[in-house]
Amino acid sequence: MEKTLVFALSSSIELAKEIVAELGLPLGECEVKHFADGEIMVELGQSVRGKHVYIVQSTCNPVSTNLMEVLIAIDACKRASAAHITVIMPYFGYARQDRKARPRQPITSKLVASLLETAGANRVITMELHATQIQGFFDIPADDISAMSIIGNYFRSLDLENIVVVSPDHGGVTRARKLAEMLHAPLAIIDKRRPKPNVAEAMNLIGDVDGKTAILVDDIVDTAGTLVSGIQMLRDKGAKAIYACCVHAVLSDPAIERLQAADLAGFICTNTIDQSEKLKRYDRMKVLSVGPVLGGVIRAMEHDRPVSEVLAIFAK
Repeated sequence: MEKTLVFALSSSIELAKEIVAELGLPLGECEVKHFADGEIMVELGQSVRGKHVYIVQSTCNPVSTNLMEVLIAIDACKRASAAHITVIMPYFGYARQDRKARPRQPITSKLVASLLETAGANRVITMELHATQIQGFFDIPADDISAMSIIGNYFRSLDLENIVVVSPDHGGVTRARKLAEMLHAPLAIIDKRRPKPNVAEAMNLIGDVDGKTAILVDDIVDTAGTLVSGIQMLRDKGAKAIYACCVHAVLSDPAIERLQAADLAGFICTNTIDQSEKLKRYDRMKVLSVGPVLGGVIRAMEHDRPVSEVLAIFAK
């Protein structure tokens, strides 16, 4: 893998360090500068000519700033004659704007896909997209890596009994079913409506949670409004213990306060978004690393091996 270079931008430095540790490579040298007026400069500290470059950056808060860093880094690599540029975006910002839910709304996730392509990216790797059809917004290869195997292995290690996996809405059923199959558990579904963004109301429960340990699984937890609404319904329906888990813990205020008040048995997420500051405020949070999976994906790509082989290993 002498032609492989991995660069970290502002939001994913610690994750990138885990990825290169998995690969046995040093982290690429680059510097991100933010000028007083908000302009961004990304300077590469080493040659990328003829190299396979991987740029690691989740486009979490501040979303637009982090996205701009990615676009500028791609341009820097392209102009420095990199042979192939892959963007590893574990959390794909703007993924929730994937359709016109109302008249005159943008489809911003398509716009982001077009921006990445125009900047010069040859491939995009992301994790647990809010909607899998976003892959079709790209005219370059786009891999959507599932994190359910990582979360499933953690729950296996807890040796919980009489569990039920719960999807917080109809859109997350496929994701919840994957976890349920891994844990050999039944599935329940919360029927909800969303009157406006970041606001959700649980309406009905499809399935049985009475006397069981419920695992509520979602892809993104932002303000935790949807989550706490579902938690309350599960408690009202007789669940004896409730765990909540997600891949992308955005945790915008007042999410931490809501999770603390919900009195969960545990809240499990991954480090697609850095949680070092949030961990100080919420001691029931368990953060699982996606670094080994992403490192394995890079290794598979560099050796022209199927990415599915990597995922199969972590699903065992």
